Amino acid sequence: MKPLTEHELAELAQETPINVSRRNFLLSSAGVAAGALVLSVGIPLRQARAAAATKMAPGTRVPAFLQITPDNRIILQSPFVEGGQGIFTAMAQIVGEELDAEPARFIVENAPTGADYQVMVGGPGRMTGGSMSVRTSYQTMRKLGALARQLMLQAAANQWQVPLSELITEPGIVLHKTSNRTLSYGELASKALDLPVPDPDSVSLKDPQAFRWIGKGIDRVDVYEKSVGKANYTIDLKVDGMLHAAVQHAPRLGLVAGDILNLKQVQAMPGVHSVHKVTGAVAVVAPHWWDAKRAAEALQVDWQAATSQRQGVRSMPADFSSEAFSEMLANRTEAGKDAETAGDISKVFSAATPESIISATYQTQYVHHAQLEPPSTIAQFHDDGRLEIWLPNQAPDMFLRDIAKRAGIAEDQIILHSPILGGFFGRHFLYPDANPYPQAIELAKATGKPIKLIWSREEEFLRDPLRPMAAVRMKAAIENGVPTALEVISACEGPGEAISGHDPDNVDGMAVEGLTGKSYQIANVRIAQDYVENPTMLAYWRSVGNSMNDFVYECFFDEMADKAGADPYELRKALLKDNPRLSHLLETVVKSAGGWKRGPFTAADGSKRARGIAMASPFGSHTATIAEVSIEQGQVKVHEIWEAIDPGTIVNPAIIEAQVKSAVALGLSQVLLEEVIYQQGEPLARNYDMYPILPPHMMPKVHVSIVESGEKMGGIGEPGLPPVPPAVVNAVSHLLGRRIRRMPLSRETFA
Repeated sequence: MKPLTEHELAELAQETPINVSRRNFLLSSAGVAAGALVLSVGIPLRQARAAAATKMAPGTRVPAFLQITPDNRIILQSPFVEGGQGIFTAMAQIVGEELDAEPARFIVENAPTGADYQVMVGGPGRMTGGSMSVRTSYQTMRKLGALARQLMLQAAANQWQVPLSELITEPGIVLHKTSNRTLSYGELASKALDLPVPDPDSVSLKDPQAFRWIGKGIDRVDVYEKSVGKANYTIDLKVDGMLHAAVQHAPRLGLVAGDILNLKQVQAMPGVHSVHKVTGAVAVVAPHWWDAKRAAEALQVDWQAATSQRQGVRSMPADFSSEAFSEMLANRTEAGKDAETAGDISKVFSAATPESIISATYQTQYVHHAQLEPPSTIAQFHDDGRLEIWLPNQAPDMFLRDIAKRAGIAEDQIILHSPILGGFFGRHFLYPDANPYPQAIELAKATGKPIKLIWSREEEFLRDPLRPMAAVRMKAAIENGVPTALEVISACEGPGEAISGHDPDNVDGMAVEGLTGKSYQIANVRIAQDYVENPTMLAYWRSVGNSMNDFVYECFFDEMADKAGADPYELRKALLKDNPRLSHLLETVVKSAGGWKRGPFTAADGSKRARGIAMASPFGSHTATIAEVSIEQGQVKVHEIWEAIDPGTIVNPAIIEAQVKSAVALGLSQVLLEEVIYQQGEPLARNYDMYPILPPHMMPKVHVSIVESGEKMGGIGEPGLPPVPPAVVNAVSHLLGRRIRRMPLSRETFA
């Protein structure tokens, strides 16, 4: 292998991402020029070498993804961003399976920008979200591992001068069967680097029956560094010579900063470097963030109405009330636009008797993302005009394009680092005025210094775009103990149209998902959206429309069962009798719970309890949930949750279980506690003291059953959430003997 030049070594030292200390140690101790298979480490030097090769399909250029050090450590560039969901481990399992390398030997990093990482087959480009990461890249990443293994075999065949047919691999080594000689991947690395990547069609993938790691609950590859505090998030990073910044946003979108009434006094505060007006806010720059924050909070600003509206940014009315808006939605009577139809509901409803009709209106609330890591950015302009930037994000190439536009420079002059995320739930997509990087870029330009901008929790809650709210009108006809017609009209705005623009000729699928596509056998159905634009900025939230719509549908399902005089479990079973997959899933969760008993019943501790049941089919997977609840001191107590999930094909059952439990926690948090309340155009809660999230003592025992049906692979990160709120509310409603039709349950005090 040709040694690196001094210039290349300097470039490597300067541009190695700052967020992976273990990798820095490995490179310095093993020595890149001493024989590492440099298959990219996510910096321009590596990208340039990869780009010099023949053009290849995304996900097949091995040099863009892998590096193998002499001690057999494997550094993998993940096309998907790690935010606690376990994608780094899944990628290590999938690639390691075909490479024949233990996942525990992997160090996984978020990949840089570039076409090589557009590996989502049938997906929307490169992004981390929608529970799509593994299911859209599974075959591509397996093929990547197989191509890398072939390079190892070819390098060994060349060194030993033997036919490829005489070689096999065992984890981390190539074995010559005849002579029993072995070479480790690390020993072969420098030779393999010089070989052309094989034709992807020339390599075969393993028979799943031979899998060593896929399908096994292996340990997370990132758990150690997170456990001991070595993992670095954007908020942890620093660069030489940087200054810190904090902002005070306008209290409402649509206002701009006029005069700063106490400018001189703030400029004289200890530690203040400078005061600035930036997009949507005023900012203070200081050597220490706490000084910047205190000074930013002290600024007295004459906020004035903007003379023009920025693209994609909504001006918040000064009198906006979320409660009044919710009631307005609930009182609408518009028919809406069809999203799904079957049969003839008008004919059935016209012929039905008034006694056979049931109707109800359900309301869902705004919620925050409330991820624990608040948004932050480091922006640094280099002397040669390049911009280097660190920011949490779920779609690096999308952010790169926007950064280039805002900075006024070409994309190839930007180095974008995407550190691991401290939770995300849909928060770190590209939303107007909801990310700090435009302000950080402005401040870096104005000061000529690297700037680290952190939004305080108060500023984050002011600018966090919200999960939409909706009011959903439900109407059903019941005949002979079953629903014969169902009409659902959701008055809402979907997050897709809020972000990309409303199309009056079409329904936003995200606005009605969880209402449409149901498998229950109801002959006559109409699902519609009554579009109503929100004054608030909207966003994707974990499980998106399903997070609120499955609550609505599955709760009303229980109302239909009660109207029909049927048990809700038995009615679900009857309406799914021709769907073996969902019937089996339903039976699995009931069996896990020790059988179905709706209650009310008296538990061993003397408490009066009831159970609720619900199902959901989001993101290609299917889930069924049973919740057991009681009322203690006027509040709902959830004792146990049983959830069964069928994701089709699985990679890591341990991660699936962890993700389901995580989704249960968030589902409980939104149904029991979470709600964003606006009064006079401003959110009441600016921190967790007034926006409580589920505390540990409220987390019930969760039992997870994984059904591997062998069907097409579905998602994992989000499907566990949607059935939780309706299962809880169905249980509470039955226990109380009255129907609850609104989240969160903390709005009420129960006797």
